[in-house]
Amino acid sequence: MAGRGRSRAWSGAALALASMCCAQFGAALSQPAAQSLGVFRATALKLVFAAAFLWLWRRPPLRRALRGEPVLLGLGLAMAGLLLGFFAALRTLPQGLTVAITLLGPLALAWGKDRRRWPWPMLALVGTVLLARREERWLIDVAGLAWAGLSAACWAVYIVLLRRAGEVCRDGDGVALALLVAALAAAPWIWLDGGAWPDASMLLRLAGLSLLMPALPCLLELEALRRMPAASFGVLMSLEPALAVSAGGLLLGQTPAVVQQAGLALVVAASLGALAGKR
Repeated sequence: MAGRGRSRAWSGAALALASMCCAQFGAALSQPAAQSLGVFRATALKLVFAAAFLWLWRRPPLRRALRGEPVLLGLGLAMAGLLLGFFAALRTLPQGLTVAITLLGPLALAWGKDRRRWPWPMLALVGTVLLARREERWLIDVAGLAWAGLSAACWAVYIVLLRRAGEVCRDGDGVALALLVAALAAAPWIWLDGGAWPDASMLLRLAGLSLLMPALPCLLELEALRRMPAASFGVLMSLEPALAVSAGGLLLGQTPAVVQQAGLALVVAASLGALAGKR
């Protein structure tokens, strides 16, 4: 039984890492489309495609969402806010810095359960400030920071509600229904954003990108949370800024300077320190 438990934990860790890789490389690959179409239009279209794919695959009972299941409604709104805020922040902030800021949401959630761990959020904040240093200047963009802060708050809510959705609905039905809510919430931006209208090839590209982010990460995270404690999952999330920096460097040419690398190390260390004792 102990060996089986370890096996489930390792498989959960593998699923979590796969989710983070999909999310960060999907985010980097999505930026050209966001620049062309407008960040809100591109993100809304990806949510619509992801919701359509999961609904066609799972065929979940729509009456749960239509009757206003609180967990599913909250999770869907958190998904929409997380993605819209994240991609809006990427317009003016590097991907590694944006992810480091959004990670403060889950980190604050963990810290709120044990106030004795107050040094770790401060360490993460210092690391985030160092990540904002680029080419002898500070990347201070109020709008970008605000959007990243919104994404951070939504990420914390998302983690809490995703586990509950897995308890309310079987398998991936909860994710499918929540993504439907997220798509409906974001859909007005398809018409309100001021970018170009997508052609057929761009729509196909967005459909493929919607699998990398958000469809696959949501399903993989749900399954990971079923196989491992939420706090252990949180420890693994501390690797997300490193993956974001890797994706930004490989695909977008966002090579971090020495100061930024030090900031990244502090963010990861703060996350591990705040969450390691809760496994």
